[in-house]
Amino acid sequence: MGYIWQMSIIAQTPRIIIREFLVEELETYLKHFTDDRVTLYIPKHSREERIIIFNNALNQYQTTNTTGIWGMFDSTTHSFIGSCLLRPFDDKASVLELGYSLEQKYWGLGLATEMAIAISSHGFNDSTINEIVAVTTLANAGSQRVLQKAGFKQGDNLMRNGEELAYFKLAR
Repeated sequence: MGYIWQMSIIAQTPRIIIREFLVEELETYLKHFTDDRVTLYIPKHSREERIIIFNNALNQYQTTNTTGIWGMFDSTTHSFIGSCLLRPFDDKASVLELGYSLEQKYWGLGLATEMAIAISSHGFNDSTINEIVAVTTLANAGSQRVLQKAGFKQGDNLMRNGEELAYFKLAR
């Protein structure tokens, strides 16, 4: 008898479901990153690198659901909205970093704020997590507003890979 894949829902709001990606959603995930507007403010990766990231996410589902990369889907239509992640931040065991990207047609609807609140709550379900942080490019005013609406406080900018980034944090 073969292994039966069972996805987990990580968080849910009235409008969105944040869940593990399914193996067959690779092309949906990859297509998301072909829109130049979606990728304007996020790290650039080749298609091959994105396939590795996706497959690593699928493998990570077997060992943890505190950190990972997940899909965001409309709770009514089940349409793909975007992806989000929680990952360790700067080797600090008690701090996670939030990241996300939404399909352009979902911008400005409050879904990113809804996701940030829900996924932060999910991260804080782990009692060892004391803080969730997020960084944006200095030009990404939209994401900065999202984070502030979700309760994140802006701190001093930080440098990552030679780029100055806006830094936000949410404490337990």
